[in-house]
Amino acid sequence: MWMGACTSTIGTWMQILAQSWLVYKLSNSSVYLGLDAFFGQIPIFLFSLFGGVFADRRSRRSLLLMSQVVQLICAFTLATLVATGVVRVWHIWCLSFTVGLAQSFGGPAYSALIPTLVDKADLQNAIALNSIQFNLARVVGPALGGITLAKMGAAWCFTLNGISFIAVIATLLLIRPRFVPVNTGESVIQSMKQGIDFLRNKEGMVGLLLLAFLSALLSFPLITFLPVMARDVFHGGPNTFTLFLCASGVGSITGALLVAAIQTQRGLARRSLTMMIALGATIAAFGACRNLTLSTACLFAAGASMMIVLTLNTSLVQMYVTDAMRGRVMSVYNVAFRGGMPMGSLLSGFLIKRTSAPVIMLANGILLVVLAFYFLFVQRRMSKL
Repeated sequence: MWMGACTSTIGTWMQILAQSWLVYKLSNSSVYLGLDAFFGQIPIFLFSLFGGVFADRRSRRSLLLMSQVVQLICAFTLATLVATGVVRVWHIWCLSFTVGLAQSFGGPAYSALIPTLVDKADLQNAIALNSIQFNLARVVGPALGGITLAKMGAAWCFTLNGISFIAVIATLLLIRPRFVPVNTGESVIQSMKQGIDFLRNKEGMVGLLLLAFLSALLSFPLITFLPVMARDVFHGGPNTFTLFLCASGVGSITGALLVAAIQTQRGLARRSLTMMIALGATIAAFGACRNLTLSTACLFAAGASMMIVLTLNTSLVQMYVTDAMRGRVMSVYNVAFRGGMPMGSLLSGFLIKRTSAPVIMLANGILLVVLAFYFLFVQRRMSKL
């Protein structure tokens, strides 16, 4: 499963790099770039709760297979549009929305499936290992994508992404999960309400959901607007953008390895909030810095901090939920976390148009530090988890 997911994610990051560069090239607009991220993420915000219900009443493997097939078709469609020279920004937006819709059902199924492949004692390491494959792909994918984009064009990046989905489809057909959900006959709304009630009644979980939303809203624009920073601030091309993505990816792998090395499961929330302070500081430093080497180092540190925060927060939710409730609970958490991404991209895109990308990066970083201090010293319920 790890090998298949890693191969597919490498292809996805090749497409992310080429698609971001293509949208900015076609539109020359940070708003359009933010809208592309918005259309890709908003379906996850709107439909993940339904995806979570289905993940708890149908085969999670089957849901994932359907999700991968839809994304494969979208990748090949975009490759065809680019290769024939008819691609427009609105085409890309429509395909981004369709991919996001597929992920809104595949995401909760994937989050619920992974813990059923390991024992509970290995759960945190399994989540960290999954983060490692994702961020290893963030390094390899942009590196391969940058070379492919420069030498062969965007259409080949999208084609290779489509081919990469075959790997994860093959591994999904091979695995045998130890837990298969059973349809209890409850209504979709009733099942959804149970997941929400579980998180609402668990001390500290509401704060964790709020923190997930706000941290994504403030930190995700760092990745979305790297093309703007690479071209308009550092006056570079695809190679500079690739360097930035790779630096962030290597940092994320380092952060995931550090989480895997943690021996105790106590005090995870406090560790997460401490690392959020580091995340905000490095994002602010990236916004203020004009030296390419130092900026790359800031992205490495931000990538490591972001991954530690994400992995620890996900572990906190996964540790307190049963297999039968896992899809619904994780879908609520994903709505909070993934909902912050499109909102942050859209808001930052409009603000960048009025000010500049460095100013917004600096402001987002400072707000993250303030947010972490608030949950550490004022609203302290979550920090006790």
